[in-house]
Amino acid sequence: MRRMGAGIAFLAVLTASASVSAAGNPSRGLELSQACQACHGPEGNLAVDENTPIIAGQHAGYLVHALQAYRSGDRQNAIMAGFASQLSDQDIRDLAAWYASQDGLTTPSLDK
Repeated sequence: MRRMGAGIAFLAVLTASASVSAAGNPSRGLELSQACQACHGPEGNLAVDENTPIIAGQHAGYLVHALQAYRSGDRQNAIMAGFASQLSDQDIRDLAAWYASQDGLTTPSLDK
């Protein structure tokens, strides 16, 4: 029984460390975000026009999916396709980690 507990603990540590490395590095994402900042702002809270989403606080998985879709052409946007085509999978995970770690996605107050 003790041996089984040690095996389960080892698997838990292994799984946790794999999740952290697969999640992306927010610090590197900040470095990579220089081009993104022109439209989305330094933390992703700027929308230069009504077609530019605020991406701060967005779920990392969604950002990864969206950037991969822009890169592959499954999602059409000439500006985003140009940027995303240059990104590796790790770059995408790092950018997603940066923007997901920012404050955002707040529900607007109903009080006016």
